[in-house]
Amino acid sequence: MQKRIYLSPPHMGGEEINYVHEAFESNWIAPLGPNVEGFEKEVAEYVGTKGAVALSAGTAAIHLALKYVGVAEGDYVFCSSLTFAASCNPIVYEKAIPVFIDSEPGSWNMSPIALEKAFEAFYKRDIMPKAVVIVDLYGQSADMDKLVPICEKYKVPVIEDSAEALGSTYKGKTNGSFGQFGVFSFNGNKIITTSGGGMVVSDDLDALKKIKFWATQAREPFRHYEHKEIGYNYRMSNIVAGIGRGQIRVLNERVKRKKEVYDTYKKAFSNYPQIQMMPVASFGKPNYWLTVITIDKSSGVKPEDIIIKLEENNIESRPVWKPMHLQPVYKDCEYFKHEEDVSMDLFERGVCLPSGTAMTDGEQQRVVELVIESFK
Repeated sequence: MQKRIYLSPPHMGGEEINYVHEAFESNWIAPLGPNVEGFEKEVAEYVGTKGAVALSAGTAAIHLALKYVGVAEGDYVFCSSLTFAASCNPIVYEKAIPVFIDSEPGSWNMSPIALEKAFEAFYKRDIMPKAVVIVDLYGQSADMDKLVPICEKYKVPVIEDSAEALGSTYKGKTNGSFGQFGVFSFNGNKIITTSGGGMVVSDDLDALKKIKFWATQAREPFRHYEHKEIGYNYRMSNIVAGIGRGQIRVLNERVKRKKEVYDTYKKAFSNYPQIQMMPVASFGKPNYWLTVITIDKSSGVKPEDIIIKLEENNIESRPVWKPMHLQPVYKDCEYFKHEEDVSMDLFERGVCLPSGTAMTDGEQQRVVELVIESFK
């Protein structure tokens, strides 16, 4: 059995160990410390926001952003349907109700047409959502110039879920900087990792101060432990923040390498019309976190056929995210589709291919050959 090829494994740059070693040498092992503050500053500077708060996960970042904008029991929150469950699960943490919005075919992200339909329907009911969670899927920006003005028209705040999109841009502006809050994930499979962790960024420093307060168990400034609000144990540790500080120094290199991986797949599949690449929208530059293909249904090949064939050869791949409106746990939630049901179609036809930045040319060629072999 040949060496396993993973979907998107961690790739250390070399400097991470220096920051971790510094944490050990200074005995900053307990949560918080210089690495946390340094990582927050470096991410905020990279994204172009006034501040950031490092947290234990991107999920925690979404949760506290929703809490800050006032989401509470019985409220509604609009959210992209084609995404991972972490985008919408925090809505339910606050006992609110998700409403799912379809994708548009040009970027696979939230459809402005579907979003407008949702707002019009809720306006007629004399109800407004408390927030809209717009996801930048697979490292590509949503069409912000169409989506954000719709939210502004109805005076509803935007939370940009850029968990997969650190290093991506929209019309020259860095993703994560749109809306009231931006959210990133540093899970092990992301373009840079802290092994596990997340970040919320914003220009609203008062909001970030409140989020930091909640994330540290809502402890009041007394000598004793005083709590007037419910808090959470959501802060990032000084050790894993050290990994992040080393990783962010190679972020631009990782984006460049991810694009090379995408381009290699694109060239290899160019003579196979039954294979289409995930489109790259003209309005931005993605970070190419995962290379995703869709399969023409007339080919007779299903995504599962390719996934099984790759797995038989010790290669990890995955289907496209199953849309949240199709998940059993959210089966009773409302869903507003594009002109056709885009997200369901992408789930039925999509395959995420290995996209690791340390993957060798030979390993990628193995993947290519097996995918093509699936059609013979």
